[in-house]
Amino acid sequence: MNSGDTAFMLICTAFVFFMTPGLAFFYGGLVRRKNVCNTMMACVAIMGLSVVLWTLFGYSLAFGGNHGGIIGDFRWIALNGVGWEAGPYADTIPHLVFCAFQMMFAMITPALITGSLVGRMKFKALFLFVTLWSFVVYYPLAHMVWGEGGLLAEIGSVDFAGGDVVHISSGISALVLAIILGRRRGYEQVTYRIHNIPFVVLGASLLWFGWFGFNAGSALAADGLAFMTSAISAAAALLSWMFIDVVKEGKPTLVGASTGLVVGLVAITPGAGFVPIWSAFIIGALVSPICYFGVALIKKKLKIDDALDAFGCHGIGGIWGGIATGIFAQKSINSTAKWDGLVFGDYRLFLAQLEGILITIVIAVVGTLLCVAVVRIFTPLRVSLKEEQL
Repeated sequence: MNSGDTAFMLICTAFVFFMTPGLAFFYGGLVRRKNVCNTMMACVAIMGLSVVLWTLFGYSLAFGGNHGGIIGDFRWIALNGVGWEAGPYADTIPHLVFCAFQMMFAMITPALITGSLVGRMKFKALFLFVTLWSFVVYYPLAHMVWGEGGLLAEIGSVDFAGGDVVHISSGISALVLAIILGRRRGYEQVTYRIHNIPFVVLGASLLWFGWFGFNAGSALAADGLAFMTSAISAAAALLSWMFIDVVKEGKPTLVGASTGLVVGLVAITPGAGFVPIWSAFIIGALVSPICYFGVALIKKKLKIDDALDAFGCHGIGGIWGGIATGIFAQKSINSTAKWDGLVFGDYRLFLAQLEGILITIVIAVVGTLLCVAVVRIFTPLRVSLKEEQL
């Protein structure tokens, strides 16, 4: 046990918690004034729901034992047997601290989905959906990537801090839900004016602040590599998005710069502790054009109302980050990676990353459809016309 690592991990846990209120401000600032409280309430409610579910069932299912590489068991139900001794996943920090750190990931992930649903999904339906989705999608994926004998880990796919588990899963689920719900009434006829740009900047800043705990803490020790790769990727993506705005619109925008830094963080998440520092510049610089034109494709060509670009930023950015990890990772940096990346002459990690991404997408799509089918038994998904207008 190491007191320095323990203190660092407790601080990182608090940092990651702060990301969900930050997301509430980020999303709340982007929507119209009439939707701001509902949008922020979705994140706040998930803050409570996720902690209760995680401590009762989620941690045990994600990290307790192994069944087929897909799910754990109930050995740690209600955190029974999870104490201040070292656990099976980290030698230098208490088991309970590891559990608390992972709990914050289970909080932010379903909150990301809410960005695609703004202004049209019933709160009751969302609450029930998030409950089911946590069991059907998040806990199994967390086990497959980080748990004992997890399926994706066994095939050689790596995910340092949640490219598959957090961003691709939530982004794909957000896209599926946006398609099922349909577009907001008046979409393409109404101007969706951003409610509060300072809220957007505040939220993006809190996300960046919390992301240092998100990525650096995923080393489960006081280690600075993921901290630096995260800072560099975010900065490069911010500047890259500003450049695109200048080329396309004639001037940089505050919302664009804020969005750029967020997608830069999304992209570096799966590889933050696997890639050399120089590659973070490339990963960040390229994610902005990938997401910028991905959002344009989703909204303008496919006419899908992903209201706040949950898929456009987290889904597409997470997929690029997973692929980039397969390109730039070095096993000499982190021995969890079985092979070097594509630029170092080995293709095996690259193929394993593609396989892991595809499996994640299938789980998210099928899981979302199953959850929607169950929710519809109890309540309509969409609010009434009058409620949506109000």
